[in-house]
Amino acid sequence: MTSAVDERPRDEVPYTLDEPAPKVLGFWDQSAFWANLGVSLFAFSGAYTVLAPDADGKPTLSIVAGIVAMAVGTILGGLMLGLAAAPGARTGQPAMVLLRGLFGARLSYAPTVLNVAQLIGWGTFELIVIADAARALWDGVPRWTYVVVAGVITTVLTIWPLGSVRLLRRYVTVAVMVALVYFYVQLVREPLPDLTQGSWGGFWIGADAALAVSISWVPVAADYTRHARSARGAFGAASIGYSVTQIIAYVLGLLALALVAGDSTKVFDPFLGVTLGVLFFAVFVLREADQSFANVYSTAVSIQNLVPRADRRVLTVVLGAGITVLALVLDIGDYAGFLSLIGSVFVPMLGVLAADFFVGRGRRAETDTPAPADGPADGSADGSAVVRGWDTSRTAPSRWGMVVAWAAGIVTYQLINPGTVSRWAGFWTDVRDALHFTPQSWMSASLLSFLVAAAVALLAGRFVRPGR
Repeated sequence: MTSAVDERPRDEVPYTLDEPAPKVLGFWDQSAFWANLGVSLFAFSGAYTVLAPDADGKPTLSIVAGIVAMAVGTILGGLMLGLAAAPGARTGQPAMVLLRGLFGARLSYAPTVLNVAQLIGWGTFELIVIADAARALWDGVPRWTYVVVAGVITTVLTIWPLGSVRLLRRYVTVAVMVALVYFYVQLVREPLPDLTQGSWGGFWIGADAALAVSISWVPVAADYTRHARSARGAFGAASIGYSVTQIIAYVLGLLALALVAGDSTKVFDPFLGVTLGVLFFAVFVLREADQSFANVYSTAVSIQNLVPRADRRVLTVVLGAGITVLALVLDIGDYAGFLSLIGSVFVPMLGVLAADFFVGRGRRAETDTPAPADGPADGSADGSAVVRGWDTSRTAPSRWGMVVAWAAGIVTYQLINPGTVSRWAGFWTDVRDALHFTPQSWMSASLLSFLVAAAVALLAGRFVRPGR
């Protein structure tokens, strides 16, 4: 009898975490994947966020200042994304399994649950975005039809994830680049207003908004780069491929926003109003499915950290159906603030990971043949390679010092930017008042929380042993 493992193509993702990950993605495969994720409908509809809108929703920054802030934030975020990508390539382990080495097996379950929650939310959000954008193209069918079609496409892509990545490189990336060039030519020909009108106040708020979008992919980066042929290629593809296209997409979104006098509800109008605009905008709508695909697939891989022998195909089908139902019944706009709040806790976590992996205990985490995440830490018992530095097995000891470092980073972030969830934001505002702390305009919540978490992690790694 032929087993399910024998039936799996050797260049595809294993069904469970019991099997080693094939190293089949070259630099250009990965670059195309990250480049496509950098172009999102959110870059158009959410472009106003990099203009640091005030309490009344009016932009603070000029368009030019917003472009510079966005570029700075995106480049910094891209470098952070590259830091998150490299460990996956070096160890062959997905993102949440890597956290076993950082925090310990049991302690890794807490960030895993948070990641599952945010990925389900973002997957639902993407289906809603696709459906709304599709209706802007043609509202001749009910909205639920677009939601269901988007859900089916998303689920199909997750069944053959590495095949989907190669598909993006061969066809979708080219179509997206052509559409971007076309819209640039069309929008620049329009009578643009004065792009310097406004101020540079709140520059770092705008940069932080762009950085946060890049950082949102940090908790899933290793899910894909564990299949990369080299850590250097994984770092370069993620940091450069993503940053370049996000900058291009945001600039285009800001130009469209300028043409509609800053009204973010009409930001799609300039795209649809030009000759052949509907055709080229449809490319963006169809391409948005790679965002929902990445969210659903990484949700399944994250769940496998909790249940390593669960079949990813079953998980992705259930999750695909689940987010489709949620997209049909929920108003995700009410959930957006909560999603951003969850995402903010992963910024300092990256600081802890980067410090400990590249400078501390994990700097020796390398393998010749990636060991199964469910196998022995030393690898010799089942023929797999030795994983040095980090113990990513299911018996990895707790590392409370790293948790303390993560908590220090979270506190730093929330004191500077507590977000928009009312009770949560109110609590941290009260803490700020008690500490007589006032955030300054130059303070970046993302950068400072990253640095604080990294510094505490280095100290903890030096003085605190695993299990303490």
